[in-house]
Amino acid sequence: MELSRRTFYRLILGSAVGLAALRQIPAAQATSLQIPLRKGAGDKGETQGGMPPAGAVCSVSDFDYQLKYQRAFEAVLWNMPAVAIYSFRRAAFSHLGMKDNDIVAYSRTATPLLEAITANSTTPYITAFTDLQKGPVVLEVPEAGAEGSLYGQIVDAWQFTIADVGPAGMDKGRHSRYLLTPPGYQETIPEGYLHVASPSYRIALAFRSVPAAGKSAEDAYHYSKKLRMYFLSEAGNLPPQKFVDPSDKVYPTLPFYDERHFEDMHAVLSVEPVREQDKVMMGMLTSLGIERGKPFAPDDTARLAMRQAAIDAWFFLQQWYDNFPAEKLYWPDRHYASLLQADKNNRFTFVYDDRIDLINRAAEYFWCTYMPEQLSASPATQYLMALADADGAPLEAGQLYKINVPAQMPVKQFWALTVYNRDTLSFIYSESGRTTLSSYDLDRMQKNADGGVTIYIGPAAPAGLENNWLPTSGKRPLPAMRFYGGTDALNNKSFKLEDFQRVS
Repeated sequence: MELSRRTFYRLILGSAVGLAALRQIPAAQATSLQIPLRKGAGDKGETQGGMPPAGAVCSVSDFDYQLKYQRAFEAVLWNMPAVAIYSFRRAAFSHLGMKDNDIVAYSRTATPLLEAITANSTTPYITAFTDLQKGPVVLEVPEAGAEGSLYGQIVDAWQFTIADVGPAGMDKGRHSRYLLTPPGYQETIPEGYLHVASPSYRIALAFRSVPAAGKSAEDAYHYSKKLRMYFLSEAGNLPPQKFVDPSDKVYPTLPFYDERHFEDMHAVLSVEPVREQDKVMMGMLTSLGIERGKPFAPDDTARLAMRQAAIDAWFFLQQWYDNFPAEKLYWPDRHYASLLQADKNNRFTFVYDDRIDLINRAAEYFWCTYMPEQLSASPATQYLMALADADGAPLEAGQLYKINVPAQMPVKQFWALTVYNRDTLSFIYSESGRTTLSSYDLDRMQKNADGGVTIYIGPAAPAGLENNWLPTSGKRPLPAMRFYGGTDALNNKSFKLEDFQRVS
């Protein structure tokens, strides 16, 4: 009996032998990626859709690589906040010998040895990490007062602030015990704790130890050592608190922009709960060998794609800042951008009712870490980044620039100018190690007739002005003017800082 074509295909598709036979269809009979499609537009018997236009050809020669590259590129942008904060944890454990609940406390202000995104070098840093998979954690903070105060944030694995700490935080500057609990924690919270329910298991904190009036940076360091961090299960028999001072050590916290970026991504995503909004991306990441609870197992094609995608994402974000949106500039007729580029809700999650703004979120976490939970109309600290010179030209490596800083700056506390490497967004290594000049340095600087100062940034200082100079060591500069305790004149923008001028 002669078989119909439909019966024939039904029979062979029902057997392994049949499937093998189908795989061996000659290449000439398969859809070609190179030959233009033929289709009679509007001819009788032709459908109006269902395939690309006549003459279309495929632009992809390797779908396996292309798919993995596209998913890897978008994953870098999507996961930027998480990878950036995980890099601090990874480096602390691998380079500083730390473990969960140990506390980094700098005995002096940071130098270029702290390889971190847009860090400050005017107040000592404190940081620590923990893993709530091991149970709730207690963080004890000292009272703010005549001995000092703390300012900073506790963030989740996505680097979103879950608690502000210090006089403006939950503790209001009082001696307090924060209780940090893991996702889904159902136990009764003991009395006397400030409860913070974390949406993730791994969390991190970063504080600045702010010297009290008449106190020194050394005093601020000793004040920071009043902190305590331990598991709630240890509350009845507290272990000694371990402090680590990496002032003389390299602490390399910068994210990697090669295939290692995805190793860090896996280290985060294989542990943390998956949010509903991230399930589509998590599904796509399985093609890269990133899957929750499973070992990192990319194939050779995925590794090549991940490496190039991370490289391209770095270039993409750099050019994003080279073409910074004019409407986001702090003053329309200047070339400064606030480091704190919040979303439209003045928060830093970039989550809206109808979407997540991945590009603006990636850009913010590309050049800044440890944002506050919410940006107020009069932030305690304002950071203005110079993206171009007075002529609107991007600042260049190897060139000398100057800025006139007026005698009356709009600050209640102090101002500080720091110059970063635009490529890494971290401090610039130099022979002097100098990264910052501030109002605390005015006594050593040459002043102008009006009492202000002119500060130079570049590869070499003008003759006789070494104390007014910040070295760039041949790097492309990213100057940042910090205003600590900005006044109304800064916040309402009636004060304007002049642009950097290129020195001929």
